[in-house]
Amino acid sequence: MTSVLVTGGAGYIGSHTTLQLLAAGHNVVVLDNLYSGHRWAVSKDADFYQGDIADTEIIGNIIMQHDIQAVVHFAGHIVVPESVEDPLKYYRNNVAGSLNLIQCCVDNGVNQFVFSSSAAVYGMPDSIPVAEDAEKRPINPYGLTKLITEWTLSDLAAAAPEFRYVALRYFNVAGAHIGGSLGQATPEATHLIKVACQSATGQRSTMSIFGDDYDTVDGSCVRDYIHVDDLARAHLDALNYLSGGGESVALNCGYGNGYSVHEVIAMVKKVSGVNFVTSQEGRRPGDPAELVADNHLIRELFGWKPRYADLETICRSAYEWELKLLESGNLKQS
Repeated sequence: MTSVLVTGGAGYIGSHTTLQLLAAGHNVVVLDNLYSGHRWAVSKDADFYQGDIADTEIIGNIIMQHDIQAVVHFAGHIVVPESVEDPLKYYRNNVAGSLNLIQCCVDNGVNQFVFSSSAAVYGMPDSIPVAEDAEKRPINPYGLTKLITEWTLSDLAAAAPEFRYVALRYFNVAGAHIGGSLGQATPEATHLIKVACQSATGQRSTMSIFGDDYDTVDGSCVRDYIHVDDLARAHLDALNYLSGGGESVALNCGYGNGYSVHEVIAMVKKVSGVNFVTSQEGRRPGDPAELVADNHLIRELFGWKPRYADLETICRSAYEWELKLLESGNLKQS
């Protein structure tokens, strides 16, 4: 049993991971400023502190009072277009905030660190599937802030071998908790499956498809979608790996196969039974035609075995969660 600090644990992926950590018998402390997370999403079995990763005092106190042995760091801004419009916001939180958290770990002897990174570090890769050793060339501030934090962790681990980390590079996270208790609750979310489900439930009058002339099966972009419960499990596996003495590493989190925008929309229409309206728009700048993970390394190192690698399961869980949000008044967005 490990005492784990989860930053951003009131958010979409953080709350799912917190549930799995608790189920595995770990003591969990959540730190979240509730900027985009929700207090109701944090399990009552976890200790909760409302605060920011920029606050050295609260982090130090949590580490000491709860004898924290490992940190799982989710507390980052994640909206790509916003990162282009307001890069300083992203550098302030994702880079400076992460550096502050890492420094607190060093100062207080916390030597196991799991970082929520992104496939955005690859930018527009030359080959698919993309492996961990592919060239890193982010095309937006969001991806660059994730890569800078990876560099920080790598340099620290080289200078202080007792400090070890796992950086998990997410591909397209989607779906909701299979038990129905959690899901994505950000109304302005830009993720395709979330937007499609909002269209199916009448929250949007139409949804846009960006680009119809990509070199893909149907001209729309292809992405690797991973169910949030499988991604949460990867964080638990990462902690087990570090506690067992594993060396620092960055790993892809994806299923190794992709679906086009049209295929995703067709699946959401199938599970919802709603033929919602779509509109065809031009390409968005910087969208790769295809982005699919090479996931051999995480399978080999962790023995990671996805349970929900099925587009219908992902879309159905997301749709059912969207209905629940509507029925509960978006859980009051608290």
